[in-house]
Amino acid sequence: MRTIVFDLDGTLADTSADLIAAANACFRGLGHGDVLAPGPDALTAFQGGRAMLRLGFARLGLDWTEAMVDAHYPALLAAYAEVIDRETRLYPGAMAAVERFRAAGWRVGICTNKPEGLAEELLRRLGIRGAFDALVGADTLPVRKPDPRPLDETVRRAGGVAGRAILVGDTVTDRDTARAAGIPSVLVTFGPEGQGVARHAPEALLDRYDDLYDLADRLLP
Repeated sequence: MRTIVFDLDGTLADTSADLIAAANACFRGLGHGDVLAPGPDALTAFQGGRAMLRLGFARLGLDWTEAMVDAHYPALLAAYAEVIDRETRLYPGAMAAVERFRAAGWRVGICTNKPEGLAEELLRRLGIRGAFDALVGADTLPVRKPDPRPLDETVRRAGGVAGRAILVGDTVTDRDTARAAGIPSVLVTFGPEGQGVARHAPEALLDRYDDLYDLADRLLP
């Protein structure tokens, strides 16, 4: 039984605009204006809420600490829950690729560093939760990517076999997670890093979802 596991933000869907809107709402609540910009700050958005807070505090010239980041993170999550699907869009061909894997007997899962509840809600609103056999988020286990255990747990919950899986992602975190789990990684080139993800030396790069099935079949025959 083969399993394909997807990252969510920046891999299956472009969630950056809604993430940045949530961060800016948090900064406005602190008495500042909008600090982050959709587009230019998309890569930071895909690194998570804390990364956006760090960038914003630094851009404001504040003498910030990780304690400050942790203190304001819940407000950012609350703001994100309000706008979670306002601008988010699935990447072209993503769900057609997922359905092709399912039709061929692959197990399909999501392993994300987005909190599980928010990931579940986003998939529900997008109408695609039923297409995935398992979802593991940042807080499902006591550890998160690049620790391999969330990926291993995703494969297990999906009904797959350890070591017979592929991880599709968009960052070095995904590459490192797959490497730690001893499985191949595929990094997409249609995110904010573009072809720059090649420097992370994944087993393969993906320019469009139409090519994913044949690519995965070669990596995991």
